[in-house]
Amino acid sequence: MKQISILGCGWLGLPLAKSLLQNGYRVLGSTTSEEKMAVLEKVGISPFLVCLSEHTIKGEIDSFLNNSEILIIDIPPKLRRDSSENFVIKIQNLIPFIEKSQVNKLLFVSSTSVYSDTNSTITEETIPNPDTESGKQLLEVEQLLQSNSNFQTIVIRFGGLIGEDRHPIKFLAGRIHIENPLAPINLIHQIDCIGIIEAILQQDSKGNETYNAAAPFHPNRKEYYTQKAIEFNLPLPQFNESKPSIGKLISITKVEQHLGYSFSENRL
Repeated sequence: MKQISILGCGWLGLPLAKSLLQNGYRVLGSTTSEEKMAVLEKVGISPFLVCLSEHTIKGEIDSFLNNSEILIIDIPPKLRRDSSENFVIKIQNLIPFIEKSQVNKLLFVSSTSVYSDTNSTITEETIPNPDTESGKQLLEVEQLLQSNSNFQTIVIRFGGLIGEDRHPIKFLAGRIHIENPLAPINLIHQIDCIGIIEAILQQDSKGNETYNAAAPFHPNRKEYYTQKAIEFNLPLPQFNESKPSIGKLISITKVEQHLGYSFSENRL
């Protein structure tokens, strides 16, 4: 039975772990919450309390990585405009533990926020140029991991994450002066995130790889979020149409061709 460690059993990591268990993997999962340890254990995940900081790693990180050939890192930077937190240093602190473990393949969950809005189609060949602090630190971590020759690193840059309990319209409903009404959306459902990760795990590639992933459905923001507000019976968002919209369109050609992945229909 192949063993996988998932660093960060949160909104995506926990359902991913459940799916991997159903597919015959043994899963070790981390959380930063004492209360969630029992939740992980109840569904069959071997739980570990692990907390990364800029100064140290709290918890049994060696035991968490022990005997796993695959590590999935799914801990978002959670940076705010006024935050001085350094996500890069947290990952730097983690790397020596990975290097001395049996891990030979690492999957890092990143974001399409590493690309700037250039009103163009974005592929994996597009040079990243992040506008946000979160995007900048994600890109630095990607480069840090992929430059390490001790393990293979596969980077997955997901678009905006949505699921049954998570949708951006709940934040945008009733707001006014929303920018970029004509920019295309680049969203991806939790189910497709899990499916793509599992497709990557089935590949026998040896070198580093990077994949962009967003659903092949790109209406403009005004059209899409207005319709979603109506569906959810929420106040309509109001858009600022006084200046040109800027955005990007994420190409998924590599995911479809290299992984043979077909996106779920009607998920957005």
